[in-house]
Amino acid sequence: MEAHLVHSVFLIFSGAAVLASVALFTRQPVILAYILLGILIGPYGSQWITDASLLSQIAEIGIIFLLFLLGLDMQPKALLHVLRQASGVAVGSSIAFWGAGFGVAWLFGWPVSESVLIGLAVIFSSTIIGIKLLPTTVLHHRHTGELVVGLLLLQDLIAIMALIFISNSGQGDIGLTLARTLIGLPLLAAGAMLGVRFAVLPLLRKFDRYHEYLFLLTIGWCLACAAGAEAAGLSLEIGAFIGGVSLATTPVTRYIAESLKPLRDFFLVMFFFTLGAGFNPALLAEVWMAALALSAALLIIKPLVFRQLLIWTGEKPHDAQEVGVRLGQISEFSLLLVFLAQSQGLMGDRAAMLVQTAAIAMFALNTYMVILKYPSPIAISDALRRD
Repeated sequence: MEAHLVHSVFLIFSGAAVLASVALFTRQPVILAYILLGILIGPYGSQWITDASLLSQIAEIGIIFLLFLLGLDMQPKALLHVLRQASGVAVGSSIAFWGAGFGVAWLFGWPVSESVLIGLAVIFSSTIIGIKLLPTTVLHHRHTGELVVGLLLLQDLIAIMALIFISNSGQGDIGLTLARTLIGLPLLAAGAMLGVRFAVLPLLRKFDRYHEYLFLLTIGWCLACAAGAEAAGLSLEIGAFIGGVSLATTPVTRYIAESLKPLRDFFLVMFFFTLGAGFNPALLAEVWMAALALSAALLIIKPLVFRQLLIWTGEKPHDAQEVGVRLGQISEFSLLLVFLAQSQGLMGDRAAMLVQTAAIAMFALNTYMVILKYPSPIAISDALRRD
């Protein structure tokens, strides 16, 4: 087993390095490289890696760290500012995108239950792609960057609520699930806040000179909150998110976030590889027309809806148009939502394939839409390339 795991990790990361180089040369998001690698060498490809179950369990750690870091970025003051600025746009656009996703899936014959989840999955825009394609000057010094980050943050909050619902909906009666969530979530949050105040913060202050200790304490806190959530009937991912929020106002938040990013990225490579490894080309013939229609509809609707809603809030048409295009793809959260819905038995393979295919197409097409028209670090034109 150990030799098999080492061999698998070697194939994944050496292959990912090669395909990521190709992706960067062709101005594509590296997420596509990881997914494509899973398709090529996974069980439905060359079968160099045939058992992805262990890798899937390892990949879940990446999702735990992703949500933990997302929680670390949820500064209460910044969150309140964003809520005042863009909450109407986030809610209105989410309703419109859900309607588009639900409508396409239902018209192509998916049952209502799966169409609801497909619509939910396509609400979100990619935080990774959206931020990576923003030049640092736009991200930190222009109103456009504030709008993009604010809307992504609000969408992330909606995604968290959706993940809470899906993570617990496979555990029985929906009323019991809702009651468990309504009781367990605030208790877990209160326990996390108390734990930070009376245990974690005193330790951080006493041993802040030892960076290795800060790293270990942070990982331990993240996984402890995840385990506590699981014990309370919630999901590991939600516990990690609450653990991150509980640390968001501590003085070492920025150091923690920077220290954990390489670890998160390591496990996220595994996650996206696992998604690709589960991509069954035999199902593609059944969903390609629906995936094409879904991708085309969202590539048109997302920029238009964001533009119109932002103009109604008083934004300049040019800024509103740019924000709409930059947020015109679907998200890694869409893939995570599908992953969890499948694991709970709420979504079949065909529905998951539809969202995965649309996500891959939109990652690629929207990236080109951005880098051909707006400043970005990987723009093809020298005039538009900004670091």
